[in-house]
Amino acid sequence: MKILDWYILKRYLGTFVLMLVLFIPIGIVVNLAEKIGKILEHEVPLIEVLIYYLNFTIYFINLLFPLFLFLSVIWFTSKLAMNTEIIAFLSSGVSFWRFLRPYIIGATIICIGALVLSMYLAPQASKGFNEFKYGYLKKGTEVQETNDVYRQINDSEYIYASNFQPATNSASNFTLEHFEGNELEFKISASRLKFNEEDSTYSLTNVNTRYVGENDDVILHERTKDTILPFEFDQLTPVSYIAETLNYTELNSFIEQERRRGSGNMNRYLVVAYKRWSLPVSAFILTIIAVAVSSRKRRGGMGMNLALGITLAFIFIFFDKVFGTMAEQSTFSPLIAVWFPNFVFGLLAIYLLYNAKR
Repeated sequence: MKILDWYILKRYLGTFVLMLVLFIPIGIVVNLAEKIGKILEHEVPLIEVLIYYLNFTIYFINLLFPLFLFLSVIWFTSKLAMNTEIIAFLSSGVSFWRFLRPYIIGATIICIGALVLSMYLAPQASKGFNEFKYGYLKKGTEVQETNDVYRQINDSEYIYASNFQPATNSASNFTLEHFEGNELEFKISASRLKFNEEDSTYSLTNVNTRYVGENDDVILHERTKDTILPFEFDQLTPVSYIAETLNYTELNSFIEQERRRGSGNMNRYLVVAYKRWSLPVSAFILTIIAVAVSSRKRRGGMGMNLALGITLAFIFIFFDKVFGTMAEQSTFSPLIAVWFPNFVFGLLAIYLLYNAKR
């Protein structure tokens, strides 16, 4: 690696780290100012608050690192352009593609770091972040699916509950259907189901068991019934943020399990899974756009480059949030929703790079 590569690469990584060091404390202060009332109201222990903000820092970096990266590249590349250093590089016989090489090396380093962060470190931080938020700051806020819960618990059995109550380990209007192939074998209905943690059994009230026969059915009624059922109560309706708290391997297993169960939140889980790959890739796209935008010396100076860069960054975030929410709340494809901003901005990067090279 030559002097030019080291010169740009050190500035690339150094400015990115500096941007994080500058903005993370601002994010913590803003968040603390918003939450301080509830923290004092619930008398949250100091150690819990410190752990929360450690998790918040990792969560914050993972969420907004593309924006920090984009602004840092625009910042130091604009300084190079204003000092006519880029003109000196290109005048010495260095091609624009050769000039771009250290940026790609830097983006690769950031991309690898972002993958490790999003696959393994950020999920653990997200777990602590959300548990603190819903445990202290949003007590009583619903974070689980509770109405009309329908699940496939194995290859032959399905359950349904009209009202699921995680806090009391109970459910109303519960049914379990057992199939052999496409034929219903029996069906258990109960007005109420209660899970007993001490022995992992279930207590059913007003139970009707219907056995389906070839010519007629047999129906048995019981006032109460204690039994063992083939599912874990606490796995029926995972908290809404569960996918964010699982590492790469756990998330893939969880998605497959929820797919078999017929979960209504599949799109939400898939959006989380796809974003773990799409956000690191955006490091390359945003780096190329930032270099193309800021490598030209403009009459308005560095301010014009920053204004244009910030506008493009917020358009990217807008696309990412809108399409992600659309996929979570509808039948829109999560794969298309997550990768569409990268596709659009990838085309923009090619166009801007072609014009910058000229």
